[in-house]
Amino acid sequence: MATTLDINGKAVTAQAAPDTPLLWVLRDELGLTGTKFGCGMAQCGACTVHLDGQPIRSCVTPIAAVGAGKITTIEGLGGAHPVQAAWVRHDVPQCGYCQSGQIMSAAALLAEKPKPSDEDIDSAMAGNICRCGAYQRIRAAIKDVAEGGAQ
Repeated sequence: MATTLDINGKAVTAQAAPDTPLLWVLRDELGLTGTKFGCGMAQCGACTVHLDGQPIRSCVTPIAAVGAGKITTIEGLGGAHPVQAAWVRHDVPQCGYCQSGQIMSAAALLAEKPKPSDEDIDSAMAGNICRCGAYQRIRAAIKDVAEGGAQ
């Protein structure tokens, strides 16, 4: 079944059943492999993308639930997003596997609250697991962007 989706500002047609998780359409059908599979249960955050600016877990979101919403993946940030620059400045990634989900959650937080409190950061990032434990560098990078760090 064909479904038209708005992904990274482009209309794309997916040839998948309506109950197919968005993650598999992104990765397997569209070749957008920046979004990672982690747990498959919306618990780790590796599959985080934005739907109309809000972070969602693409591993449990069927394409039928997307409707006319606008999906943004890590590729849609374009590599020059302030969060990505801060990630580099703070040498955040260790293994890097979770980082696209971490960045997508941080970008959504900063779009909603440009000057987040520590509690805001904790709340927004709570669903993202980093097995390497880079949490302090992640927090530092988010604060750097919030404080207007070099872009």
